[in-house]
Amino acid sequence: MNRELTKRQTCDKEYTKSESLTEFLIEAIVAGEMVPGSKISEPELAKHFQVSRGPLREALMRVEGLGLIERIPHVGARVIQFSREKLLDLYAVREALEGMAARLAARHISDIELAGLDTLLSTHSEHIDQVDGASYFHQQGDFDFHYRIIKASRNHQLIALLCDELYHLLRMYRYQSPRAHSRPVEALEEHKFILQAIRNRDEELAEMLMRRHIAYSRRLIEQQIHYET
Repeated sequence: MNRELTKRQTCDKEYTKSESLTEFLIEAIVAGEMVPGSKISEPELAKHFQVSRGPLREALMRVEGLGLIERIPHVGARVIQFSREKLLDLYAVREALEGMAARLAARHISDIELAGLDTLLSTHSEHIDQVDGASYFHQQGDFDFHYRIIKASRNHQLIALLCDELYHLLRMYRYQSPRAHSRPVEALEEHKFILQAIRNRDEELAEMLMRRHIAYSRRLIEQQIHYET
């Protein structure tokens, strides 16, 4: 009995280590501390974190499942590097799925969630005024406008696809993209219109505005890519 309990406690500790490592690796990749395209060295990471290879490999598998790490034959694991095709594909999927999420949010969102979104956009507006529109928040989790709307859709499949599989890829691009190519004031105004449509329970308008909002971002990316090439 004691042996089984000890074994279970050891497993719990290993799982906790893996969870912590997963979060650290996600944030390091999103912030660019682990450079896009750089090779993943398990021995170096294990030494750096002073952990065994077991929890580290589990953490790397989770991060790979989120699309932040890719395995290349005869090369090994590397931090994901955005190509033009990958980025535009990501935004095409996002446009369709987030449009659907906005439609469903207009149907299911609660008054408490609406009040929270009002407060969030007020905070964003104050931030933009303080920095003269030079940047926009790069939130994560419940602080993100899009994230909250996705959650308000109440569709578990959409939430899994957007919040678990695509969300950190989007954060990575937004975090590392040049601020000069952002459109904070326009984006905030579009967010306000989307929120108003959701508040009015206008499902069709909410979906259309969300799709249009993301399409603008996609076109901005295309312009940026064209400028850089």
